[in-house]
Amino acid sequence: MQGNRGGRPDQHNHGPTRQPPNLQHDRRPPGTDSNGQHADGGEQPSPNAGLTIDLTNFKKPGEKTYTQRSRLFVGNLPAGTSEEEVEKLFSKYGKPSEIFINKDRGFGFIRLETKTLADIAKAELDDTMFRGRQIRVRFATHGASLAVKNLPQFISNELLEEAFSMFGPIERAIVIVDDRGRPTGKGIVEFANKPSARKALDRCADGAFLLTSFPRPVTVEPMEQMDEDEGLPERLVSKNPQYHKEREQPPRFAQPGSFEYEYAMRWKALMEMEKQQFEQVDRNIKEAQEKLEQEMEAARHEHQVILMRQDLLRRQEELRRMEEAHNQEVQKRKQLELRQEEERRRRDEELRAHTEELLRRQQGAGANFAEKREQDMRMHMGGQGLPMNRTSLGGNPAPGGAPNMAANEGAGANAGGLPLPFPRPGPPVDYKRRRF
Repeated sequence: MQGNRGGRPDQHNHGPTRQPPNLQHDRRPPGTDSNGQHADGGEQPSPNAGLTIDLTNFKKPGEKTYTQRSRLFVGNLPAGTSEEEVEKLFSKYGKPSEIFINKDRGFGFIRLETKTLADIAKAELDDTMFRGRQIRVRFATHGASLAVKNLPQFISNELLEEAFSMFGPIERAIVIVDDRGRPTGKGIVEFANKPSARKALDRCADGAFLLTSFPRPVTVEPMEQMDEDEGLPERLVSKNPQYHKEREQPPRFAQPGSFEYEYAMRWKALMEMEKQQFEQVDRNIKEAQEKLEQEMEAARHEHQVILMRQDLLRRQEELRRMEEAHNQEVQKRKQLELRQEEERRRRDEELRAHTEELLRRQQGAGANFAEKREQDMRMHMGGQGLPMNRTSLGGNPAPGGAPNMAANEGAGANAGGLPLPFPRPGPPVDYKRRRF
């Protein structure tokens, strides 16, 4: 974008000039012309005099600021130029984040906020006079820019930035398309610093960096910096002896049959052969790519079959192990049930034997007790000299004709008239000392 410039030594533009957008003229002081120059021919004012820029209109929403793309090279500076002077020269375009001046060699770098402001500053200040010298303003070389080739078809700017962000912060990632918007398989990735770009370059050169499921890696190369805006003006061409020799003849068509025409046609044939060779190389590369894709598809299918077979074998092995584990679990349960059944049978037998033993002991203890008691009673009765009434002891009753002496004696002494089981005893016997 071209704005007001200071007068050149060989020409002055006093006609109306085209102002860039958002540039507003302030009130000029008296005695100035349309370019802001003093009419009295005195000292030239700054090219920024009388102009202001609304910086808010040159920043897009979400745009990254102070990037390498907004970094300008300023050349042909007068000796001893300070950073403060360069900052004042660019003060109309916002506050810069970086200023470097090489006072001995007369050049420097300045980084503005956005690429748009850098474009305006370059257009307005390039070839202008600064302290008696015509300065040069160009965009600085982006040292952290990489060219990416062999991009898959479905790669977007966002995916390209996401993929390369693993190497460091990225300022810009662009997929180059043709005039119809179709991807060309090439892209540009601009990092914020050189170490990140070097890391990406080395990693992609040593390995195979894949961006999609298609196993074709991308290639990364340093970006070849070119100036396609201004090119090479006549004033910058080196005026050496070879220049004057080449410029002796003006542009023309060679006459048939002449020396120039013969060798010009030979050069055309050589260039045509070069073109055919390149086309043949491109065809060979495309055929090789198609063949490689076919082999890759066949290998992928075979690989999938192998994976399915391995998965089937793995599943069969897992099923076999599960069956073995199930059988072992069933065997363990059966053995446990058998042991529990044997233990229950053994406990039942022990309980039955113990019960029988208790019954036998109870029966034997009852019979022995009755016999011992009867023997003790007989011994006691025999010691007193008295006959034993078996009726009272549960024995056989006495005969009907035999007198029952004990009964009669007991009847006289018993108020109820009932016979006593025993005759009146003598002295009392201590039975506590006797053991039954």
